Amino acid sequence: MSQATTPAPQEVFSRRLPFRKSMGKGAYVVFILTFIAGIFGLVTLLAQVLIQGWDWLTPGLIFNYPSRFPSQAGLRSALMGTVWVMSITAGFSIPIGIGAAIYLEEYAPKNWLTRLIEVNISNLAGVPSIIYGLLGLALFVQWLALGRSVLAGALTMTLLILPIIILASREAIRAVPRTYREAAYALGATHWQVDKSVTLPAAFPGILTGIILGMSRAIGESAPMIAISALVYLTFVPSSPMDRFTVLPIQIFNWISRPQEDFRSLAAAGIVVLLVILLSMNGIAIYLRNRFQKRSHD
Repeated sequence: MSQATTPAPQEVFSRRLPFRKSMGKGAYVVFILTFIAGIFGLVTLLAQVLIQGWDWLTPGLIFNYPSRFPSQAGLRSALMGTVWVMSITAGFSIPIGIGAAIYLEEYAPKNWLTRLIEVNISNLAGVPSIIYGLLGLALFVQWLALGRSVLAGALTMTLLILPIIILASREAIRAVPRTYREAAYALGATHWQVDKSVTLPAAFPGILTGIILGMSRAIGESAPMIAISALVYLTFVPSSPMDRFTVLPIQIFNWISRPQEDFRSLAAAGIVVLLVILLSMNGIAIYLRNRFQKRSHD
């Protein structure tokens, strides 16, 4: 009876090696071309928006209220509405998201209920934003009777970005070396003292990355705001969380949908303003993240 011979590891590794190298080079070229095409498309889009809206980037665009005349129309109410919504959204989502991540990663028992919660949070991160808008309309606007207010919009946005912040915060907490915790325990620290003084400061740069991603998504979303019927024509600035509101994506969407060519150029200028705000937020957050990361390494 003949026995099958086991190939040597070197022979297995060298099997079809030239073919695998060729496939790797081909995939590398495809990825590079895809990356260049994406960057080229993005630069072209940004250049087109900037050229079309450049002449409309005036102080009146920032300080004027919406108008049916393009030369008198501005973003004042939408800009302040965005500031209101983003501020309240951050106030709710950041502490809840970080708290949920700490509990799930450090304190929650490892059972079927915890695993069910984790799977649902992961799935919620990929749910289309319009679903959150419909949920906000049913839960906050109608059931809790908050009306179509700033608070209802902010709570809807909180639901939208909470899964992103929780997932990013959990990954950041999990990435903290266990030796840090063991050293703190060896000095007599309690579980909470270790989390507060060791784990959270070390994980903070990663947590901040999740907050950046979440807030960046929230500021550019228009579907949830349309679902809860945020106003498109507002000639006052909200003075409390219960006031009606509008936001930048809604105002830009309204201008784009108008037939006059001037309103489309005005919309391009509004997109530039939105991008400047978004990049400024990201820039500040990235600066803070790098600063805390450097301090953590020290």
